[in-house]
Amino acid sequence: MDITYLYKPLNEPSHMSHYYSERPSGPLRTKTIDVCIRGYCFRFITASGVFSFGKLDRGTELLIENMILQPGWRILDLGCGYGAIGIVAARFVDYVVMTDINRRAVAIARKNLKINGVKNAEVRWGTLYEPVEGEKFHSIITNPPVHAGKDVLREIVINAPRHLHDGGLLQMVIRTSHGAKFIKSLMEETFTEVREVAKGSGYRVYAGIA
Repeated sequence: MDITYLYKPLNEPSHMSHYYSERPSGPLRTKTIDVCIRGYCFRFITASGVFSFGKLDRGTELLIENMILQPGWRILDLGCGYGAIGIVAARFVDYVVMTDINRRAVAIARKNLKINGVKNAEVRWGTLYEPVEGEKFHSIITNPPVHAGKDVLREIVINAPRHLHDGGLLQMVIRTSHGAKFIKSLMEETFTEVREVAKGSGYRVYAGIA
């Protein structure tokens, strides 16, 4: 991962050439990685211009290891990138919808569904909740694009309840030193209850209960 993204101000504009762009600039390069997590092994194509090229970043890994999942659930993987969260979740739930603004990410995530033989998931292109307008889920799970700014983070949190069933969960991972206090405070204003599900390697995983 390009660590320069982690240290940009939270209020930086999102209209830039990086992975939170509809069409990332630069030539496409790919690298395939193998990941074993939560009792299963997966193969993922990763791509330049898509978050965490060439590896499973530690924040996403912590989220996947600790995300709360139940049989029969319908999950939204918001900002799916190359699809690691949604593809792992699909092993444990009924159905997963994966979305991303980045068209390259959408294409790669669809390839990763096929590589991993996932039949109970789909990938949709669009900005934040636009691709799932009018739909509800048992949980929304995301490693949010912190560098895109506070307005984007705020929209993810405050609009989550209208896409959740009663008692549904928004599950987010955030770097402790780069937005965790802001996210936790915003979730506490929005949700009935907020729990810190896990922490480690400079990250925290929060779950807000609708």
